[in-house]
Formats: sequence, structure tokens, C-alpha cells
Amino acid sequence: MTTIKTLLATSVATAAMAGTASAENWDMPMAYPANNYHTENAQIFVDEVRECSGGELDITIHAGGSLFKGDEIKRAVQVGEAQIGERLLSAHANENAVFGYDSVPFLATSFEASDALRDAARPTLNALLNEQNMTLLYSVPWPPQGLYFAQEVNAISDAAGLKFRAYNAATARVAELGGMVPTQIEAAELKQALATGVVQAFISSGSTGVDEKVWEDLTNFYDAKAWLPRNSIFVNSDAFDALPQASKDCLTSKSADAEARGSAKAAELAGGFLKTLADNGLTVSEPSEQLAADLAAIGDTMANEWLEQAGDAGAAIVSAYKK
Repeated sequence: MTTIKTLLATSVATAAMAGTASAENWDMPMAYPANNYHTENAQIFVDEVRECSGGELDITIHAGGSLFKGDEIKRAVQVGEAQIGERLLSAHANENAVFGYDSVPFLATSFEASDALRDAARPTLNALLNEQNMTLLYSVPWPPQGLYFAQEVNAISDAAGLKFRAYNAATARVAELGGMVPTQIEAAELKQALATGVVQAFISSGSTGVDEKVWEDLTNFYDAKAWLPRNSIFVNSDAFDALPQASKDCLTSKSADAEARGSAKAAELAGGFLKTLADNGLTVSEPSEQLAADLAAIGDTMANEWLEQAGDAGAAIVSAYKK
């Protein structure tokens, strides 16, 4: 009897080890803090994928640039150093202008418009990622982008010479056209850059302002609603292809849920972010008539430049969006 019990115990242990060995454990680097709504949405996503797959696909989130910095994430997923990751793809528009489709000023300025632009761009964007051994899962917008300054700005000329935080080609170009000095700063480094005066202005959403407590370093926010950039979640195609079909189906279905949930959350939070900024002493306002005109002129220039750089692929995205 003792021998039989021993054999049974050994068999159970062996089966458990085999089950554990067959499960996939993925790393998911993300650039933003654990309490950012993008990261919280992704945590729900990975929890649902784990449940849906019966534990066969377990994804661990590494928030705040702790595993790879923001500008390293896309490359890490592409070469398989991480199986899945999140990135603001417009930060790679210098590599291919199509990646900047969501940062064309004043092309899509509402959540509804951003979702329509996402749908128009998805086939082209996914084809581009496929060429780089990646597969797009979903994307979630930030609230509309406004301008943060350490001083009152009633015309773009008032900002001349300010050091302006750039996180992609579009934001660097805003700085150049506005007579400011573009300074490349990743999200995880922004607070220190503001506190030390490395940057004195930037364009981003109310969410970033709240995350970074910008009222400690800056004075004004202008709600320009310039564009709604999107964080994209994508997987290494080889890793995806190696999954059992059931796990692939879980990723696909839960990605659709995460995209809808994240978009709704962004819209829900947008007004609250601006209220929080104001409640903490930041002056929140619409751009003056002159500043709005200056920004519109910058937007026209940048839209034309993007269409030229993105070529037929960019024209196809805009055409599909406007339909």
C-alpha cells in the first residue's frame, strides 16, 4: 500500500510539473506608472487572459519603465527580449511616418474621432508591425493634448526659447515651429526634468499632468485639444504563433475588451484630470485667440509634412478616416 501511495504521489507531482512547464510566462514592459489608467487597464487584460487560458498564458506587467525604458520597449518585443509590450508608437515616426498617424495636429480631436482614425489606420499599421515581427493587439487613447508652461503664454511668440519636452517627432516639430528648444525626455524622467528646469514646457494630456503633479513646477495649462495619441499593445509574432490556438483566441478576444474598456475610461477621466490640475493651483484655460491661431498654423504645416512623409500609406489612412 505504501508503495502504491508513493507511486501515486510521484505521478501527481510529475503531472503538475509538466503542466507548469507547458504554461507560457510572458513579460510585458510598460512605460507608465502602475496607477496610470493605461497600466490598470492592461492589468485587467492580463488577469482576464490568465483566467481565459486556464493559466496557460501568464503575463507579468513591469510598469514605469522598470524592465525596459519607453524608448526600448518596441525593440525588446521585436527581437523577443519581451514577448508583449506597450508603446506610444508615434515615438517611432522617424523610423516610419505611419507610426505617427495619431499625432497629426487637429486631424482627430475627440474620442470618437480618435477611434475612427484608429480603425482607418489599423490595417496599414498592423501590416507595418508584421514586417517587423510584431502583431498589434489593441490601442487606447490619451485624453486630448494640451500645452503646459511655466509662464502665461498668450501667443506662441511668448514661448520662444523655452526648453520643450519632446517624446516623439510630432512634439519635437511643435517645439521647432513654435521657436522653442525640443528636449527628448521619456515619461519616467519627466518629473525630474521639470523639477530641475531641464524642460519648462510640454504638450500632453491632463492625465500626464496629474501623474507628474506638474502644479509643483509649472503654472499654466492650455486645453488646445491638438490630438489624442494612443498607446499600442503588441506581441512578438513568433511568440504569438507558438501559442496554442486557445491562448491565441484569449489574447484576441480580451484585447478587444481592453480596447473598448480603455477608450471608455479615458473619456470618463478626461474632465476629472483637468479639474484636479485646477484644484491644485494650475491655471487651466482655453488658448487665447492669438495662441489658437498660432497653433492652427503649426497644425496645418505639420499635417502637410506628415502626408508628404507618409506617402500613399498616409493618404490611404486619411481617406479611409474621412469616409
